[in-house]
Amino acid sequence: MKIRAGFHIGYECTQPTPMLMALNIHPSRRVDLLSDQILTFDRQIEASNYTDVFGNACSRIVAPPGLTTISTEFEIYDSGQPDIVPEGAFQHAINDLPNEVLVFLLGSRYCDTDRLADFAWARFSSTPLGWQRVQAICDFVHNHITFNYLKADPLRTAYGGFTDKTGVCRDFAHLATTLCRCMNIPARYCTGYLGDIGVPADPNPMDFSAWFQVYLGGHWHTVDARHNTPRIGRILMATGRDATDVALSTAFGPATLSRFEVITEEIQQS
Repeated sequence: MKIRAGFHIGYECTQPTPMLMALNIHPSRRVDLLSDQILTFDRQIEASNYTDVFGNACSRIVAPPGLTTISTEFEIYDSGQPDIVPEGAFQHAINDLPNEVLVFLLGSRYCDTDRLADFAWARFSSTPLGWQRVQAICDFVHNHITFNYLKADPLRTAYGGFTDKTGVCRDFAHLATTLCRCMNIPARYCTGYLGDIGVPADPNPMDFSAWFQVYLGGHWHTVDARHNTPRIGRILMATGRDATDVALSTAFGPATLSRFEVITEEIQQS
């Protein structure tokens, strides 16, 4: 299957503003590209690329005063198969985990494990270890939070999602990630493209999506607490501890989002 994806994002700045951006697809998906995926700007801007501590392909710019539009469009191959469900994946003892995975057991800005640990152990300690425990957590989060674009809050943590019982895809991902960490399952936050492929069309405007991954059986596995069902055509952009690490942009000065268009669609074969 072929997928066309991309975006047009505009920022209005009142002064020269340094920005960090995680707007490229993840290096692990570049082998599937059928066309170049590069960031373009509608103004003369010099961008430098770098790989962050989590292995994401990021960029640095200084946005000039006024409106700057950042764009990309590309075609990518996808297997057309839904997310793999690793039903037999086992949970590692903490002392058997690789060193680089340990950070994904810890609390972070949006994953406030200290506020949810008691609940997690009371609720999930009787569930089987491994994938079945992850699925139990996803089932809980999926049923506990009601999706509502109008209730998006960039300051809401996992505990906030737990108490508010409403939010957007990042709230599902933060709460599920946090509960997994509370239960000693390494979990990391993910962002990327997820179009309406193989499912009814969503009437809401296209947006980027958030999900998470868990480390079981020596591998990272994709999990989506919002949809709670395997999906087709997921294109990973970045992974990190939470939304802070994979923010689309981090501006070091005033910057107002003034344009936001995301494209993700299957290319129909003639």
